Amino acid sequence: MIVTDTALPGVKLIEPKVFGDDRGFFIETWNARSFAEAGLDLAFVQDNHSRSAKGVLRGLHYQLQNPQGKLVRVTSGAVFDVAVDIRHSSPHFGQWVGYELSDANKRMLWVPPGFAHGFLVLSDTADFLYKCTALYDPPNDRGIRWDDPAIGIAWPDTGVTPALSGKDASAPLLAAAEVFA
Repeated sequence: MIVTDTALPGVKLIEPKVFGDDRGFFIETWNARSFAEAGLDLAFVQDNHSRSAKGVLRGLHYQLQNPQGKLVRVTSGAVFDVAVDIRHSSPHFGQWVGYELSDANKRMLWVPPGFAHGFLVLSDTADFLYKCTALYDPPNDRGIRWDDPAIGIAWPDTGVTPALSGKDASAPLLAAAEVFA
């Protein structure tokens, strides 16, 4: 696999080896030893799978206590996936990176604790998988507005108005959000 550092220290773009032929393909999406050798010594405790329609925007989410690291990938369709540094002491506070993840490119993104995460569905539907390092903790679930001008995420134009949950539509701006020290 190829592990690439992004503009935000700690966030990694991962491209697994794909073994394909006329029958299809095989990829190894998780191997504790290989990831540890690449500097990602991780212990996962929860896997999640979401399916969303085109234009659905989920995020920007994080847990203030019991923060989750997330290894994310798409098994069907395509999304624009985003990580935002929300560690107030970080020199990269409020900065973001975004990558297209799809069933075609088979990329994965590692989003470590201390970052908010979200994605926008680019295809008709998308199946999105998360491997998480901490269990979901509803009382500590937080969000930041997806369109906060202080962050300035350049979301792709899908041709439809982003579809948001009520929670995401009412999330605070970064300046008013509870963030990491």
